[in-house]
Amino acid sequence: MAPATIMAGARRLVSSRRRTEAPRRRPSPSTPPKKLRPMSEIMARAKYAVVERADYSDIICEQCGSGERPGELLLCDKCDKGFHMRCLRPIVVRIPIGSWLCPKCSGHRRVRTFSQKRIIDFFKIQKSGDGKKKCNLNQDTRKRRRRPLVLLKKRRRLLPFIPSEDPNQRLKQMGTLASALTAMQMEFSDDLTYSSDMAPRSANQAKFENGGMQVLSREDMETLELCRSMSRRGECPPFIVVFDSCEGYTVEADAQIKDMTFIAEYTGDVDYIKNRENDDCDSMMTLLLATNPSESLVICPDKRGNIARFINGINNHTPEGKKKQNCKCVRYSVNEY
Repeated sequence: MAPATIMAGARRLVSSRRRTEAPRRRPSPSTPPKKLRPMSEIMARAKYAVVERADYSDIICEQCGSGERPGELLLCDKCDKGFHMRCLRPIVVRIPIGSWLCPKCSGHRRVRTFSQKRIIDFFKIQKSGDGKKKCNLNQDTRKRRRRPLVLLKKRRRLLPFIPSEDPNQRLKQMGTLASALTAMQMEFSDDLTYSSDMAPRSANQAKFENGGMQVLSREDMETLELCRSMSRRGECPPFIVVFDSCEGYTVEADAQIKDMTFIAEYTGDVDYIKNRENDDCDSMMTLLLATNPSESLVICPDKRGNIARFINGINNHTPEGKKKQNCKCVRYSVNEY
């Protein structure tokens, strides 16, 4: 930031020197002198202006009326009112980067519309012109039903999600996810991300799991690969991301989903648990519980992630829905075949 400012100043100085060397022209009598607009008019037309105060000791939270915990008070850059991070709905878990507007000044505009081209670019959807590559879900379902009932009772298989048949409905579903990810300043990613300043890829090995990790069966692995290929083609699970005033962004089912249906892989940045002990991210997921606790890993979907970031229990808002657990996250070793 500083070098860019210095360069801009240097350019202004050079252009200013050139103007002084050129002969000055007297203003034409017919040309009226340029009038400057008063500051009050500029402030009235501006969207908002940040004006620093000399003393902020009298700031209180507009929600609870308390001025305690000043380190958790956020000041709106438009109305200059204070709000505790924990008093806001949804709760703000970290100090926002850049300007911040309170719910009233922001106008509650949390939903953005995305064109079809932007959705394709956002999710990096692969255009498939070969119809033979597409898997027939109905045939796969029939094959599963032909198996003996005894085998199904011994071990229940994972089912692939069934995307909506209407392409426009799928675009709507992906648009809500793109809107939520954009509002959270996140990038879409269907893969785990490793970086040199966090945990390397070599740290994520099932053999490090304390007590061993269950292995995904060959048939369930085929289901996983099928779902991955559908996601790459833009055939997403039938979910819509909505905004809840208390929970923030959450997920609603847009169609009937059978039990044991695979939804998504939990993705994000992989880091050691020891590096995230004081992290305020509200959606970290355990990836590896190593014998040596210092080698345990977590998935942090604060910069990159997918729809799993917003799934926190679907349709569990009624007493009847709370009686049953309709979402479950399970850790598997998937590289054994």
